[in-house]
Amino acid sequence: MANHQFKQNKADEYYTKNYAIVPLLPYLPQKTTVWCPFDTSDSNFVKLLSKNHNVIHSHIDEGKDFFDYEPEQNYDLIISNPPYSLREPILERLFGLNKPFAMLINEAGLFDSKKRYGLLSTHKFEIMVFDRRIDYIKTGIALKGVPFKSIYLCSNLLPNQFVFERVANVL
Repeated sequence: MANHQFKQNKADEYYTKNYAIVPLLPYLPQKTTVWCPFDTSDSNFVKLLSKNHNVIHSHIDEGKDFFDYEPEQNYDLIISNPPYSLREPILERLFGLNKPFAMLINEAGLFDSKKRYGLLSTHKFEIMVFDRRIDYIKTGIALKGVPFKSIYLCSNLLPNQFVFERVANVL
């Protein structure tokens, strides 16, 4: 049983398509160990990153809750698409782990809470902005035209505070 008070909303399960991961790849140091803390072995993050990195994955459905679990194996980076409803406590824990990270998150309201504003105003972070919205997979269905814009919120990973990337045209 988890020791924290955060409950994931099952509506948060949006799966990332490869084309949303590809723009991040050139910014990752080669041959590093990446922890994907919200991912199963079927995750596109795990599959794509495993081509050039050692990947450790964990998921709450496997009894490895991000708030109570950290891999025993040393890791260099944390990369994933976290549950949006837990964005604030996730960011708090990520900054506390003091590892470079990249989280694909909804940009809406990023600075709207005092706690997130405080976290972001006192920690080094970078943002990767895309030229269009990212579509996701939800309950096995490829969505088109999602109602929110996604960004990568990163820490100690990108060369500038704002990086602008194009995503491949996907049918």
